[in-house]
Amino acid sequence: MTSPIEWVAVLLGIANIILLVRRSIWNFPCGIAMVILYFFIFREAQLYSDMVLQLFFLVVQSWGWWAWIQAGGSHGPVEVERMEDGERIMWLFAVAVFTAIWGLAMARFTDAVAPWWDAAVAMGSIAAQILLVRRKIENWMGWIAVDVVAILLYASRDLWLTAGLYVLFLVISIIGLLEWQRAEDPMAGD
Repeated sequence: MTSPIEWVAVLLGIANIILLVRRSIWNFPCGIAMVILYFFIFREAQLYSDMVLQLFFLVVQSWGWWAWIQAGGSHGPVEVERMEDGERIMWLFAVAVFTAIWGLAMARFTDAVAPWWDAAVAMGSIAAQILLVRRKIENWMGWIAVDVVAILLYASRDLWLTAGLYVLFLVISIIGLLEWQRAEDPMAGD
């Protein structure tokens, strides 16, 4: 059964996305409130990797809010770039290794119900977030993979609204990938 807290978290997530698309500084308070609520939602659902991941997102949201305030809240288009082949291999390898280590720890030391899938979502999200900050086009591929796994994971725990939110995140990630690919090639817009 969907809890009122999950409803509020999903609505905050949608508001966060809309405000982010509009490049409004007010996306950050919505994002901060959302990740705080998801910390408790994931604890209740025994998805401990996702629970801990919310702490990472809390720090990133807070830092982003501060950075946008320092920048006056105005943005222009950012340049994007692709990773080198060796970088891609290194990132994929790192995500696989850290997923295995975190999944093993969750399986061994907690009562997590899906430690390996939960670890994959957590480690993939961290990598995708770092690549997003570095303006690498491949971040969207990471988010697409994370979103697909997260949809299945959250549905398996009857977090239907959250699974639906990740369907929306998946659509936005596909749009983000296409937009960043267009931004990489200035001639594509002509």
